Amino acid sequence: MATVTETISKPTKVNIGVFTNPDHKLWVADAEPTLETVQKGESLKQGEVTVAIRSTGICGSDVHFWHAGRIGPMVVEDTHILGHESAGEVLAVHPSVTHLKPGDRVAIEPNIICHECEACLTGRYNGCERVQFLSTPPVPGLLRRYVNHPAVLCHKIGDMSYEDGSLLEPLSVALAGMQRSGVRLGDPVVVCGAGPIGLVTLLCCRAAGAEPLVITDIDEGRLKFAKELVPTVRTHKVEFSHTPQETGEKIVAAADGEKIAVAMECTGVQSSVAGAVWSVKFGGKVFVIGVGKDDMTIPFSRVNTQEIDLIFQYRYANTWPRAIRLVKSGIIDMKKLVTHRFQLEQAIEAFETAANPRTGAIKVQIQSLD
Repeated sequence: MATVTETISKPTKVNIGVFTNPDHKLWVADAEPTLETVQKGESLKQGEVTVAIRSTGICGSDVHFWHAGRIGPMVVEDTHILGHESAGEVLAVHPSVTHLKPGDRVAIEPNIICHECEACLTGRYNGCERVQFLSTPPVPGLLRRYVNHPAVLCHKIGDMSYEDGSLLEPLSVALAGMQRSGVRLGDPVVVCGAGPIGLVTLLCCRAAGAEPLVITDIDEGRLKFAKELVPTVRTHKVEFSHTPQETGEKIVAAADGEKIAVAMECTGVQSSVAGAVWSVKFGGKVFVIGVGKDDMTIPFSRVNTQEIDLIFQYRYANTWPRAIRLVKSGIIDMKKLVTHRFQLEQAIEAFETAANPRTGAIKVQIQSLD
């Protein structure tokens, strides 16, 4: 009996990936699984499928692993493949997989979890004790031509574009924040940071009916982009000379004097978190999605005397089906976020573009559509 079900036309291009290392080098080279094993289906394990990756977004964490070699305790200690925002086409399935078939278009959820620990069994598998998160060292990422992945974490996207499918990952980050922060219709909300996650969070807050809605950043160009994306948003350019309290007051002024009910903090920068704390009302929330330094100073007395809920987020769980529904319905449209596109073989240029603020890049996509 055959070990896998394969596509009628076998892939012919060698598998390549985008690598970095502790010396902060970046290059494209041969990757696993090899073309031969993909063609024969020999490398598939029970419950897995082979996916031809068609589109992958570059995340800020990818650039950080390349440039800094670490994010907190996660350290690049050897040759390492980047990328975790991907969608593609199923090429082959293991016989144990029944809900997917060759030719299906899927978005890949980059968590591989144990299904046994308390976090997994209670549905909060983003806290899995033995998680393997693709692109987080030492787990190789998705910036490859072909990958093998658990079928249960490959979500059908139907006729959705591969580009939109890859954007489901940053949307999942924002949705996890929306679910736990509890943003409601008519809530005064500030989104701190107009990077990709901040902009996707902005789209979600507008769809959720937040009003007034403010977004902050240190870059006027990013704020202009945010205004084009959501014309009704109010913008505030953060000045380095301002104290966190002054920043908080400016945010409230931008909201027509309404103190903020929920601050969605998408930078992880200490001064931004502190500014968010000073912007919220008594009993308000500061929800931190952004990733910052290992240690941080916060205005404790303000948090304490105003009964502010300071909440943090780590990745996501159970968000892909919801994200797919929102994109398919048109409620969330992220197409404008993609500012640059490159072929897989041009990955070095793609990363240089994503890392250079002068390019105006928001979301850079690396594609392998043939």
